[in-house]
Amino acid sequence: MTTTDFLTRRRSMLVQATGLLAGAAGAAIVAACGGSEAPASKPAEPTKAAGAAPTTAAAKPAEPTKAPAAAEPTKAPAAAPASGGAGLITGPFDGEAKALTGAGATFPAALYSKWFNDYNKVTQVQVNYQSIGSGGGIKAISDQTADFGATDSPMTDAQLKDAKGGDILHIPMALGAVVATYNIPGLEGTKLKLSGDVLAAIFLGTITKWNDPKIAADNAGVKLPAEDIVSVHRSDGSGTSFVFTDYLSAVSAEWKSKVGASTTVNWPGGIGGKGNEGVAGEVKQNPFSIGYVELIYAIQNKLGVASVKNKAGNWVEPTLEGVTAAAAAASGKVAPDLRVSIVEQEGEKTYPISTFTWILAYKTMADAPKAIALTRLLWWATHDGQKLTGDLGYAPLPAEIVAKGEAMIKSIQGGGKPAFPGK
Repeated sequence: MTTTDFLTRRRSMLVQATGLLAGAAGAAIVAACGGSEAPASKPAEPTKAAGAAPTTAAAKPAEPTKAPAAAEPTKAPAAAPASGGAGLITGPFDGEAKALTGAGATFPAALYSKWFNDYNKVTQVQVNYQSIGSGGGIKAISDQTADFGATDSPMTDAQLKDAKGGDILHIPMALGAVVATYNIPGLEGTKLKLSGDVLAAIFLGTITKWNDPKIAADNAGVKLPAEDIVSVHRSDGSGTSFVFTDYLSAVSAEWKSKVGASTTVNWPGGIGGKGNEGVAGEVKQNPFSIGYVELIYAIQNKLGVASVKNKAGNWVEPTLEGVTAAAAAASGKVAPDLRVSIVEQEGEKTYPISTFTWILAYKTMADAPKAIALTRLLWWATHDGQKLTGDLGYAPLPAEIVAKGEAMIKSIQGGGKPAFPGK
């Protein structure tokens, strides 16, 4: 599939919004998590990444577009089979809770919206999910104000130790790409090339004009405007920020030493937006701006998406194949607890700003009905749900990761007994 076909197909899928959380449950989670503010702990240390201090939003928030939503899928790339686990969840189960609450990452919000809507049709379990950012998701699960959390940034050892409910599991759900997205009047439809060094310099504030020689050198034939660059970053605790700053730290020694990688950093400049939707909204409303989001948000807002130079020196676009290649290249580096960074991996076609996205669940849950409901949901998502990933621009999990996730799901206890009933 060509990149043009891929993007056209994704745009056609974004037809109607499915509510992510309604009523009192959402208000309770947001209140308990302090809105979408990040936890005070240090950045995740999956296999690398340095810490940095929290940021403060610098400008009025844009009128955000709502989290992109799912529609009925057409043909999606299938997930690799793993131990025949698909098709086990076929209907309601006696003794399981009929409602679950979750909170966290905006990065997978479109996928989770589709998943939870479809899962409700199968099991009649209502999953209420609040996309408040990975920082909020980590806080929600740590404080036990939600049944599960969601993050694109693995929890640190310190965060895991401080969790009120005991051991927390990181269960991978899917793979995705973070993209550099821009709004340059007159260059609509133009595919810019932006290397990691250039992106780092833009967000450090050392490249300030769109026609800077370093940008021009990689974009021969493009008439770049002599306009100031407006950089846009996340103002909340964000797994997307972690992935982007982790990548910048991997390609720029200056970025690593001055800013580092975290869910929240001290941004040298620019304006802040809340959530992926807030960053996309700020880029859309501010001419000559650039930000970073999960690809689906750039597509819905009809913003430019940059090609990025990978570790092999090739210019690559954010395709499913490139994200899958990044996961494959990192397969030997995945720790037993499945916390890992897959940015800047080896490979000719690897997309360098790729990531897993995880659901966070307690290994021991006091509420047996909720434990049963959650394990069944996680099993369905990591098996049956994988066929829905491609049409929403996410990549399915590799078979070996699905198998490791199965073991984690089966290890969850509810009321002192194994929670997953096997169907």
